[in-house]
Amino acid sequence: MSESRESARERIARARAEQARRRRRRIWLAAAGAAVVVIAAVVAITLVVTGGSSGGGLPLAPLSTLGSLAPAPPAGPAGPEGVPIPAAAPLAGTETAATGQPVDGISCQTSEQTLFHIHAHLTIFVNGAARQVPAAIGIPGAQATQSAQGPFIQSGTCFYWLHTHAADGIIHIESPVQRTYTLGNFFDIWGQPLGPDQLGPESGHVVAIYNGQVYQGNPRDIPLTAQAQIQLQVGTPLVEPQQITFPSGL
Repeated sequence: MSESRESARERIARARAEQARRRRRRIWLAAAGAAVVVIAAVVAITLVVTGGSSGGGLPLAPLSTLGSLAPAPPAGPAGPEGVPIPAAAPLAGTETAATGQPVDGISCQTSEQTLFHIHAHLTIFVNGAARQVPAAIGIPGAQATQSAQGPFIQSGTCFYWLHTHAADGIIHIESPVQRTYTLGNFFDIWGQPLGPDQLGPESGHVVAIYNGQVYQGNPRDIPLTAQAQIQLQVGTPLVEPQQITFPSGL
């Protein structure tokens, strides 16, 4: 009788263990299914928000959508920052640049800010010919120091958080706060218009290339990210992207 009771207990224990195992399996399968649903929803939302494009949600398209492009002209000699300076006239001067008042919430301070410190590069073409981005944008009262590679803006009355030290297209983003600045902010400090059909004093459809891809939105909204390579052009022929190698420190 004792052996029979023992056998019954064992059968009950095994049955309970099997029930527990099945219950754990059902819970695991339900959790896995829920996770799949959540992941699918996140992916779907991401694709809707980004439009299915690459580049962190930016409206980008392959370079091939522009068709045949003219080869980029010689880059020019390296300037004081180690970046080529186009042998060309500037797109516009700095006479209309901001003189110290805040612009787009961006201040002009007596010293350069370094909490958030990155650089981007801007290249400009008009009817297939290069145009300089001049030095001293964002540096009112600029004072140049002469170097073997050309003038370098060393000091000024104040420094906007977006500025240029040389005519090489390097935009210095030196800010006391980390935030996303845009090409529109830079042009506002420069005192020049920028939009889908206006590039400084030049009118016409503006073609923008961002890190080797066609930017299909308003060029004002192009983000100034670390070592971004941005090219703007008006007129024809359209020029293939001109790439630079960022020197150490930039």
